[in-house]
Amino acid sequence: MSEIILPPGISLPKTIELAAKPDDAADSETKASSLPVPSGYKLLCIVPDVRETFDNSEILKAESMMRGEEHGTAVLAVLRVGPDAYKDTAKFPSGPWCKAGDFVLVRTYSGTRVKIYGKEFRLINDDQVEAVVDDPRGISRV
Repeated sequence: MSEIILPPGISLPKTIELAAKPDDAADSETKASSLPVPSGYKLLCIVPDVRETFDNSEILKAESMMRGEEHGTAVLAVLRVGPDAYKDTAKFPSGPWCKAGDFVLVRTYSGTRVKIYGKEFRLINDDQVEAVVDDPRGISRV
């Protein structure tokens, strides 16, 4: 195997060990710092929890089915808005389409998916928001 040749003054980071959960001793601010800060025109969204049972039933869904629903969801909750999101007044003449705290509808499989401590997050473009909804509980993908 050949060595990687790096520019002077640059070194490879140590191996990153995955953690199952945040450090119990960490304060809330430290734990929150593990969430990405969206850059540019991106929005950081979280995927709402998927129900573990079928509608009107106590029958549990298989883990693979739950992950499929999570992966294919069209409902996201906006956590953070990038510094350049909705700044283009030609593209967004009436202002921002959403804000942190809103539930939004996006196309299925939109965005860059990342899991943090087992929870799925998405980074989406500001123009990928198709609607804002007050209560997403009755909404499902067709």
